[in-house]
Amino acid sequence: MARGNADLHEAHLRFRPEEPTQPALHCFLLDCSASMRSSGALAQAKGLLLSLMDEAYRRRDQVALLCFAGGTVELRLAPRRAPAWNERWIAPIGGGGGTPLALGVAAAGRLLQRSRARQRSLWLLTDGRSRELPAAPSSVDELSVVDFESARLPLARALQLASAWGAAYWRYRDMAVAADGPVGPASARAG
Repeated sequence: MARGNADLHEAHLRFRPEEPTQPALHCFLLDCSASMRSSGALAQAKGLLLSLMDEAYRRRDQVALLCFAGGTVELRLAPRRAPAWNERWIAPIGGGGGTPLALGVAAAGRLLQRSRARQRSLWLLTDGRSRELPAAPSSVDELSVVDFESARLPLARALQLASAWGAAYWRYRDMAVAADGPVGPASARAG
């Protein structure tokens, strides 16, 4: 455009460096408490986790996995590009003990704060069997809560947490019926 109809000269050339694009980071925070294990929700959550990891792999995004239970939080997968085959390291994840939700959320917040990803997402997979209502991490662009509660008299604590955070909210039992699952647009917002 700079040369118009004139012959092309060096002065007409423009250089615009490409800005490096960072992949998105999906941090999965998995509740491995005794209530998740005994109800079978932990196995369901691991299956969902495999699906979400597969979607991140196809998008060439990064993933991280933190597991919390029994007063501890364990970094099972440090932030990295989503691997193609996940079942080998997801299968041995066990469960038991209490639900240190605030501890898990704080650890996820620190992990996401250190990230240089263009978009940082936190996925909390829990049955909500905790009295804690921690604040949402400030270093997150998208929040999602997947509720695995299956009690006859639900406590709806995962829904309360999603509402307090302004997070997307899904009940796992409803997701099993949905065709597109949680990876599509956040059509169900808590509130």
